[in-house]
Amino acid sequence: MSWKFCIGLLLGLSIGLGCRWLGIPVPAPPVLVGASLVVAMTSGYLLADRYIATHPAQHRHNCGGPSGEIKETRT
Repeated sequence: MSWKFCIGLLLGLSIGLGCRWLGIPVPAPPVLVGASLVVAMTSGYLLADRYIATHPAQHRHNCGGPSGEIKETRT
């Protein structure tokens, strides 16, 4: 496990414990379905980030950039 995951897990647990101890509402859904949704969205975000980072853009040569001019034109 990475250290970022461990820090995030500890931070989440401490926020939950602090909210329960102080009697303030938890800033997360209190049911299992809502918590599963948060986990699924986080997992999807991380998987998409990993995919984008490892796969280069296929149509980069068609992008115009700041000037709007493209390097290669189709005929």
